Amino acid sequence: MRRAVVLLALGVSACAGGGAQYGTRTSLSCVPYAREVSGIRLQGDAWEWWAEAAGRYERSDRPMPAAVLVFRRHGDMRDGHLAVVSRVVRPDEIMVTHSNWLPGRIDSDQPVVDVSAAHDWSLVRVWWPPVGALGRREYPTDGFILPQVAQTASR
Repeated sequence: MRRAVVLLALGVSACAGGGAQYGTRTSLSCVPYAREVSGIRLQGDAWEWWAEAAGRYERSDRPMPAAVLVFRRHGDMRDGHLAVVSRVVRPDEIMVTHSNWLPGRIDSDQPVVDVSAAHDWSLVRVWWPPVGALGRREYPTDGFILPQVAQTASR
């Protein structure tokens, strides 16, 4: 039922007018959006997800589709941020779908680039739709929370 409500809200927001220039209008923050899209059932602010995932979900410094990239609190981003990997382009570039990077919007297939010295995705630059390019700021991240893969019985 909850999934149906979220999907309905996404559908209604996609139809809303109002001169939206970028993405799809939404009132969802990144947390409920990432939870619904990824299937990862964690609670709390975005920055808290990394610790919350310990022992419940596999965590990694390598991206994979449907994994959630966890941004740390940084500067004005007091609650952190979550982005769901839609695809891996190269070892240092992914495409993500996320809500509220641009306030009030869901943006799909937006580039994120690993700029960390260790090539471990601990520091990234994110696409900024208003300028049509990667933003200048670098954001610290904890890594990727991997979705649970459904296992089939082999009997």
